[in-house]
Amino acid sequence: MIETYPYTSGKCLINGEWREIEKTAKVINPAHTNEVVGEVALCSPELVSEAIDSAAAAFKGWSRSNIHDRAARMNEAAGELERIIEESVSLLVRENGKALVEAKIDLLRCVDVMRGSAQELLEWWEPEKYTGKQNVQVRRRPKGVTAVVTPWNSPMILTFKRVIPAVLTGNTVIVKPATNCPLTIMSFLKVVASYFPAGVINIVTGSGRVIGDILCSDSRVRTVAFVGSTETGKDIMRKSSSTLQKLYMELGGNDPAIVFEDANLDKEAIERLKMGVLRAAGQVCSAVKRIYVHESRYDELVEKMTKAFERVVVGDGIQPEVTMGPLNNEVQFNYVTELLERTSQSGANVVTAGIQLDPDTWNQGYFMLPSIVTGVQQDSEIVQAEQFGPVIPILPFSTVDEAVEMANDSRFGLRASVWTENEETAIEVADRLEAGAVFHNNHTIFKDLNLDFPGLKESGLSRETRHGSLELFADSYGFAD
Repeated sequence: MIETYPYTSGKCLINGEWREIEKTAKVINPAHTNEVVGEVALCSPELVSEAIDSAAAAFKGWSRSNIHDRAARMNEAAGELERIIEESVSLLVRENGKALVEAKIDLLRCVDVMRGSAQELLEWWEPEKYTGKQNVQVRRRPKGVTAVVTPWNSPMILTFKRVIPAVLTGNTVIVKPATNCPLTIMSFLKVVASYFPAGVINIVTGSGRVIGDILCSDSRVRTVAFVGSTETGKDIMRKSSSTLQKLYMELGGNDPAIVFEDANLDKEAIERLKMGVLRAAGQVCSAVKRIYVHESRYDELVEKMTKAFERVVVGDGIQPEVTMGPLNNEVQFNYVTELLERTSQSGANVVTAGIQLDPDTWNQGYFMLPSIVTGVQQDSEIVQAEQFGPVIPILPFSTVDEAVEMANDSRFGLRASVWTENEETAIEVADRLEAGAVFHNNHTIFKDLNLDFPGLKESGLSRETRHGSLELFADSYGFAD
């Protein structure tokens, strides 16, 4: 078995070599902020440029490699990762804060992405032939050096859904994980990188602004895949414009859930809606962040959601009875805390519920009980903001048009959900919602990880894909006789 963590702590990966960096920052456990989980290297601009050199040099050979060899290497790496999942779960919990069950699912999905994308590559890469006035083939080729910049909230799956298809399509990558929780993703990528030639996968960590400026200004970097805030995404667009880099960005969200008069609000439905709000303590771009419910069901829904929140067990995610862990970092904890304080001071009704697993150590971590907010208006800050925490405002509506208008009243357009027993109504409303994907009687992710739909408005920049995002990292060109 390949040694992973703590081998990657305080290091970066350039041209197949793990470099020990003198300047580092601490990675802390959000459930016990006095516990240092490991260190993250603070790479210098020179090291970032060296990583680009490495990726550019490796691209010359890797871009011409056989797709069957790429797929075989990926499947072998997937098998190795599968063997270390159990021992890696606790590390992800300790640096990220997720509950054990959520953390393990994330790691398993990484393996699924590897195997699924490898199989998809063999089927999708073959040229498409068109006949007519002349014979034309649509052929594929890699774009070039690819920068992958990913966030702290879901570091594993969001990184793998970009790195894996980029490598499989013949690109070389430079990965920049978030400084708050880079250790598990680096440990996993250490395994993956060992199955590929040196320079195919490089990892740099440190200041997002310093590293981002270099990656966005170097003409050898042809694609930037970024997941994070809309503000940072706009900054990347400005900086990358001089070289017209191809951008693939998943940005912020303020997802609405619309609950109609005929909605089934039984125990299972309420559980699905609750999970749509509180998955990863609400720190998910595609989490439910606003609920609009028909006025005839308003009191019922508020009561049932409150009771569901009362059963949420908050504590250190490493404890098996915990259903919601802490927020990941101090900045996010302070933002959500202050947002709730301002909301309460404005006259809104904030009901906080849930169970503190360990009250004696509660103040040692970024713990927060979930809250339901009522008595707010559409233009309230709590409704318009992306809370990114265990908070949900619930507002009544009287007509379908009103519900759609309020749901679309946002600069974001990532995901949405429609809760009704009438599928025709669900589809009619979905057609009117400004969202990249709409779920019916649920608010989750696509079970088939090959599917991906971009957000609208300020929630993203890419195109829909049904091939594990392979299309986003390959150019298509026409070959005609």
